[in-house]
Amino acid sequence: MHAKARLLSVTGRQAVDRPPVLCTGGMMNAAIVEVMTRSGHTLPEAHHDATLMAALAADVARETGFENFGIPFCMTVEAEVLGSAVDFGSLTCEPKIITERYPTVDAVAFAPVQSLLTQGRIRVVAGAAHLLATQYPETPIIGSLTGPISTAASMVDPITFFKELRKKPEAAHRLLAYVTEFLVAYARVLIEAGVTIIGIGDPTATGEILGPKMFSAYAVPYLNKLIAGIHDAGVPVLLHICGDMNTVRSLIPTLHADAISTDAMVNLRELKADYPQLITMGNLSTFLLESGSTAEIVRHTRRLLRDGIDILSPACGLSTSTSLSHIQAFTRTAKGEG
Repeated sequence: MHAKARLLSVTGRQAVDRPPVLCTGGMMNAAIVEVMTRSGHTLPEAHHDATLMAALAADVARETGFENFGIPFCMTVEAEVLGSAVDFGSLTCEPKIITERYPTVDAVAFAPVQSLLTQGRIRVVAGAAHLLATQYPETPIIGSLTGPISTAASMVDPITFFKELRKKPEAAHRLLAYVTEFLVAYARVLIEAGVTIIGIGDPTATGEILGPKMFSAYAVPYLNKLIAGIHDAGVPVLLHICGDMNTVRSLIPTLHADAISTDAMVNLRELKADYPQLITMGNLSTFLLESGSTAEIVRHTRRLLRDGIDILSPACGLSTSTSLSHIQAFTRTAKGEG
């Protein structure tokens, strides 16, 4: 099977020869320093140029062995479009938000969503998707989005935002509904450009941060609205849930994503046994990928294969200093090549 057919078969619950091995981009991108210095296609320049972004995505896939292209290489595209100040980082440091645009949820100005789609780097990411789709039709392109809670917390001072989820629920719901509408529109731009699948990373929407009540009230409904909007555009969705999900474990099956990716501390074999309807994705420790031995990486990858995990991927964001040989040990083992 070629890589695109394999991934779409997994998300479509059809038989495959083996699990795909992926790195989605966004919060989980594999643009490590070693790949960039070898190729000459580097960040932060590639954040702003569609041709460079596409070239770097192709470099990452070729060098690492991951069976997809993952774009963009950060989680700040949405925040920049929505008015927050972004530091675009360096070769070794990913972009980060310097200042959120608004101090409180009541202060947010709701610009027409369609007017946002030509701003910031949206057209850069879409342009990269189009180039990749044209040049590599058998390789899946994952367009990575920042989820609703994390996007809202990148617009509004996050400490204030979390307080106002409790104190100002009406305003908080209004903001999250607007953010979700924007994210659906952004996803559709990427799908029209040629993206095969959408990956959602919402690292702020965790049971550890929100607790089960707030996760149920805010994370689940807006993630599901976003997923429904993407499904309406005809593509599957991969959803990453960060952290320890014990407090919200029973809510995971209520999320409508086509695959659920989890952090390294989650036992995916047990999650799959408890909820056999889930397509599971993950969850090789990124700490292990950075600091472990090759033998440990191979051993843990083989365990994921034995456990019947449907899609293999890193458990969270990769350090830019991760060794290429460590990533290759993961991907080659996942493919049965060593």
